[in-house]
Amino acid sequence: MGVEGCTKCIKYMLFLFNFIFWLAGGVILGVALWLRHDPKTSNLLVLQIDGNQAPSTFYISVHILIAVGAVMMVVGFLGCYGAIQESQCLLGTFFACLIILFACEVAAGIWGFMNKDTVSTEMISFYDTAYDKAMTSPVLPGTEKDDKEKEAVNAVLRVFHETLNCCGKGKTTSILTQFTDTLGLTKLCPATGTLVDCHQRIDELFTDKIYLIGIAALVVAVIMIFEMIFSMVLCCGIRNSPVY
Repeated sequence: MGVEGCTKCIKYMLFLFNFIFWLAGGVILGVALWLRHDPKTSNLLVLQIDGNQAPSTFYISVHILIAVGAVMMVVGFLGCYGAIQESQCLLGTFFACLIILFACEVAAGIWGFMNKDTVSTEMISFYDTAYDKAMTSPVLPGTEKDDKEKEAVNAVLRVFHETLNCCGKGKTTSILTQFTDTLGLTKLCPATGTLVDCHQRIDELFTDKIYLIGIAALVVAVIMIFEMIFSMVLCCGIRNSPVY
């Protein structure tokens, strides 16, 4: 015979919240893996210009999410088992893990808020470098080595344009690039003939994904607060129970 009355209700509520927490960990892990291997982002973040890799700031947050999702699943299982077994030791360990996770989440949230525009800004700067290099090739022919480097830059730019279905740094450059494509000087814009600039597409791509990460973190934080309350109430109830 274990805890009774309201404490027993808390026990099963804690088990339910832990099960939700475990599921949330699985969802976060799945979403993080999707973000890591999404063709739109992975195609762009593996690009190189003159040996310089595309900015990897976005992947830092994704790798943190993968680790958090995996730890959440382990901690969620620990909480479920501790609640059912009415173990003060397991519940105390579970509470300590939640405190550490919550602190890490707050720190990651502060870092993410301070760097929320960094990912888009770095990728836009990387794109501009490729675009400026590519647009000099029709008018500045060089050596065979220069031609190979320009072709490599053109390939990088085409990946941007085909992946995001965009062209140019703005409306004017979009029209200019399509004009040079028509003249046969370049072959950079996608076949759809879009006039959407790549600055807008890059900003939309990474901003939407960062908001998705933020919503997931907020939901998890709310669940964790309830779990910390319930785990402490249950632990105190077990300690005060005459059975124990």
